[in-house]
Amino acid sequence: MSFFAILFALLIEQARPLARSNPIHAGLRAWALSVSRNFDAGKAHHGWVAWSLAVLVPALVTLAIHWALLWGLGWPFAVLWSVAVLYITLGFRQFSHHFTGIRDALEEGNEDAARERLAHWQQVDVGVLPRSEIVRHVIEYSVIAAHRHVFGVLAWFSVLAALGLGPTGAVLYRLAEFVARYWHYKRRSGAQPASESLQRASVLAWTVIDWLPARLTALSFAVVGSFEEAIEGWRFHAQRFPNDNDGVVLAATAGAINVRLGGEALKARADLHAPQGLEMDADMADSDSTPGRAPEVGHLRSVVGLVWRSVVVWMLLLALLTLARLLG
Repeated sequence: MSFFAILFALLIEQARPLARSNPIHAGLRAWALSVSRNFDAGKAHHGWVAWSLAVLVPALVTLAIHWALLWGLGWPFAVLWSVAVLYITLGFRQFSHHFTGIRDALEEGNEDAARERLAHWQQVDVGVLPRSEIVRHVIEYSVIAAHRHVFGVLAWFSVLAALGLGPTGAVLYRLAEFVARYWHYKRRSGAQPASESLQRASVLAWTVIDWLPARLTALSFAVVGSFEEAIEGWRFHAQRFPNDNDGVVLAATAGAINVRLGGEALKARADLHAPQGLEMDADMADSDSTPGRAPEVGHLRSVVGLVWRSVVVWMLLLALLTLARLLG
């Protein structure tokens, strides 16, 4: 019933998106902070203990509830539980308002408003970022957000649900991403900093967990975009990006819609606390970027089409698998 759970979750999320300030996300932040405060003693094994408690315990609780509902009340209640979990972990509306606001500002020619919205979204100083670099950053941030909020969740949910583990995969994936990002932010901000051991453990675990979903996302973009260019970008240009998994997704995106991504813009993003923020010389921005056309506002609509076509492909594949299982 994975197909129906995902379908209903996406429909509900489009009709009534989860509020940005909601008790569930606030509770997860409090949980991650509490775990790091009580179990992060600075040694390597402490980092893994803290990560396991922060990520695996909620995932196992999700699994226990799924099995209790399945065996106690029947599969319809288990499906409702999956829909509820997916509604929290899966969805475009958790980031799409930022993308839409920046795109509208650029289409209206209001670059100052676009820079302000970009700075608010990523909490960085954009300085006097030129128009093409604004578009480049919006494409990169949006594609990675779509991967982490939609395709990565779909991948882990589908795999573990097929093994009878319900929505455990969705919780595992989103929490692994969240704690790696949250503990890095806490360390950077100096508020209740996480140790180096905890940082290394969370980043390593996240890299492993995101390895397969990143490549499935890249393959999806290749199928619905320019296939040969996307695969070529994946093979030869993914190393241009600071993060291996993100690099695969972004390089495939660049090839799929023929846009130039990467360069010094991504390197600046890898160290957002640097004094220069995202401000850079326009000539430097192309020094290590992928092949393709210079980023233009029209590429933002291409990204939207790429993402939605990929969602349709995923849903069609899940529908066929569901139908085959029902008929088999």
